[in-house]
Amino acid sequence: MTATTSARELTARGVLLGGVITLLFTAANVYLGLKVGLTFATSIPAAVISMAVLRYLPGATVLENNIVQTVASAAGTLAAIIFVLPGLVMIGWWHGFPFWTTAGVTATGGLLGVMFSVPLRRALVVDTDLPYPEGTAAAEVLKIGAGSREGEEASGRGLLAISVASIVSAGFAILTQTRLALSEATLFFRVGAGASTVSAGLSFALFGVGHLVGLSVGMAMLAGIVIGYGVALPIRAAAAPKPGPLADWVGGVFHTDIRFLGAGVIGVAAIWTLLRIAGPVAGGIRSSIQASRTRARDVAVPLEERDLPFPLVAGGSLLILLPIAGLLWSTLAGGPLAGSALVLIAGALLFILVAGLVIAAVCGYMAGLIGASNSPVSGIGVLSVLAASLLLVGLFGRATPPGTGQALIAYALIVTGVVFGVATISNDNLQDLKTGQLVGATPWKQQVALLIGVLFGSVVVPPVLQLMMTSFGFAGMPGAGPNALAAPQAALISALAKGVLGGDLNWTMIGIGAAVGAAVVLLDELLGVAGRLRLPPLGIGLGIYLPMSVTLPVVIGAVIGWRYERWAARQRDAEGASRLGVLTATGMIVGESLWGVFFAGIVYLAGTDTPLALVGARFETAALVGGTLVFAALVAWLYARTRAAAR
Repeated sequence: MTATTSARELTARGVLLGGVITLLFTAANVYLGLKVGLTFATSIPAAVISMAVLRYLPGATVLENNIVQTVASAAGTLAAIIFVLPGLVMIGWWHGFPFWTTAGVTATGGLLGVMFSVPLRRALVVDTDLPYPEGTAAAEVLKIGAGSREGEEASGRGLLAISVASIVSAGFAILTQTRLALSEATLFFRVGAGASTVSAGLSFALFGVGHLVGLSVGMAMLAGIVIGYGVALPIRAAAAPKPGPLADWVGGVFHTDIRFLGAGVIGVAAIWTLLRIAGPVAGGIRSSIQASRTRARDVAVPLEERDLPFPLVAGGSLLILLPIAGLLWSTLAGGPLAGSALVLIAGALLFILVAGLVIAAVCGYMAGLIGASNSPVSGIGVLSVLAASLLLVGLFGRATPPGTGQALIAYALIVTGVVFGVATISNDNLQDLKTGQLVGATPWKQQVALLIGVLFGSVVVPPVLQLMMTSFGFAGMPGAGPNALAAPQAALISALAKGVLGGDLNWTMIGIGAAVGAAVVLLDELLGVAGRLRLPPLGIGLGIYLPMSVTLPVVIGAVIGWRYERWAARQRDAEGASRLGVLTATGMIVGESLWGVFFAGIVYLAGTDTPLALVGARFETAALVGGTLVFAALVAWLYARTRAAAR
């Protein structure tokens, strides 16, 4: 599908619809993120809602629907800033969320994320074989929706495949919320003097992501699970015995040791990834400059290749540094660090510029590898706050008065908040640009839509955060009550800043993780030379860092998807059979994602995270066995149905 000059694309009604969806999705993501530490992907639900609304208006196009999901996905993704900013309340530096400061940190980081990722489009979207599972799924949803309006027979079959899988996925998600089926099961057990755990999640969305990312990424994540849970966790648990329940012992070791091991692997893998893509990124920047010169000479450039002009991107990036400097000054003014403001602001701006460019490339690559929803942006936040805090230690040392120490921690969190905005948006931006590439969109129009989405989200986040703080509070903040929201990532990142500036961080596990990362990079390169199935180092890092309940369904989905693709390749219409498999996996993601939107609203209104529970803890064993059997039966039925349709 290609774009045409006559097709509606960046329209006022599309932007407004995207803004309305933004209000709902951002608020829902802020609440869920603070409650359980997870957010849901907004691209696909936004695309579905957009098609449902715009199909009744004259002249609606697939490109216009793409703009709607682009605006909404940018804003929904930006809600992940809650993984950093509540830390300022937890340490007692803020006593609320000042609107302009909170919106400013959110907006400037997000706008830089868009700008930094523009030159990466050619290297990471066009000239790459990265699967972009969620971007591909969103494109399939948009194309099927457009095709069904045009009465295409193939699109009708595809729409039915997505619809059936979506209903099954959403239905099972609802079943898990009633507690008649468990969405996650965890078993803790001893291994010699240590202990470990096996955890499995029953999630159609994660299973569908596994199908889309493919066997290579799935096996890399499996290798990470083996390293993290089969080797590192039992060893570290044996070194730190603890009386009491196994769950507390193992869970504590995972959060204090294994996640830092995973962060070290991700750090080395990220650096290696950056080195590998440095050439293509430089080529993309040269292409962007050349395209700007070509347009200046009035030479036609295909619509599908028109990014925002490079001078505008470079100039805009530098211009955004000015309000960032103002935000940093407002943090320092009148405090114990005011005398060092010039050095601190200059250093922070340089750090944001350099680290932001690196992080934009790494996060874009991770989104292409496993999807924006499963990309460990919190891991990037961990590395960012470590780097920012280390720079402050280099300037001030660790022997600082309590007031100065608190100010340094707050400053590190503000700087990390801006960098985190770059990470979340670049993570989302390239996924959206992949969707646009697949439907024939104009890149610069999507990039403008992303900028608009960032501004929409930035004004929504502060009042929702303030509402959450006044209604519930955050665990660890002064005066937090029994119903305080956990805000787990914000608690971790603020604790890391304290650890670096206080000198008690777990550098040992980060160093071991870096060594493991170097080893898996070498292994991956050797597999490539031998022509064997490669194991992307970032995938291995994810398998260590993320909970097994998140990664194991992806691994299983990758294996089942690989088996289906082998079957599809033997069919008379191999391409059509493969496409139907992709659409079924897409439906699995769509159904659970849409349900996530509705369930967030139900949780908020009910004031409890189990508003639909029908049974209690006594039913857990039956729910585990029955839920697993039902999940397996539904997966088997969906693939059998897809094979029958493909024949």
